[in-house]
Amino acid sequence: MLVTRTDSVAFDVVRSRIPEAEFDETGLLIFADRRAPTKEIPGLVVTSAGTSDQRVAREIEVTAHLMGCAVERLNDVGVAGLQRLLDARPVLESARVIVVVAGMDGALPSVVAGLVSAPVIAVPTSVGYGASFEGIAALLSMLNSCAPGVAVVNIDNGFGAGYMAAMLLRAVDVAKTS
Repeated sequence: MLVTRTDSVAFDVVRSRIPEAEFDETGLLIFADRRAPTKEIPGLVVTSAGTSDQRVAREIEVTAHLMGCAVERLNDVGVAGLQRLLDARPVLESARVIVVVAGMDGALPSVVAGLVSAPVIAVPTSVGYGASFEGIAALLSMLNSCAPGVAVVNIDNGFGAGYMAAMLLRAVDVAKTS
């Protein structure tokens, strides 16, 4: 079970009916998993540009985890500090699917896609200052990426990105074992 964009009031109601439910304050999520533990599919990296992108990145992480994927996180590796992204290049190059979360100018997915051969799912966020237009600037930048292998979901759509990433990773895993 996964409830996105929620709060502690809703959590109290859910917890009264599902005692094992958990509330994640960062991602604003309520979730519970009653399935028996299984081996997680490796290869998913969730990358975020800055600290203001953490809510969406956490939503992606929890969604993909509930769908059976192991998730590795790279936080605060935006283009304003490109050296941090380059230091993380071995992690990026080992990934089979990468989700990149960024607001502001939305440049990070293009940069990541230029460094790797894995598919990149770009997630624009509504954070930023100046002329970010609540994520529209990042969305347009990501849609206009010239780097191959970039797919874009809507603004702040962490659930959609996590779901798509898990589906891609599962397809890659099936193809690998076939």
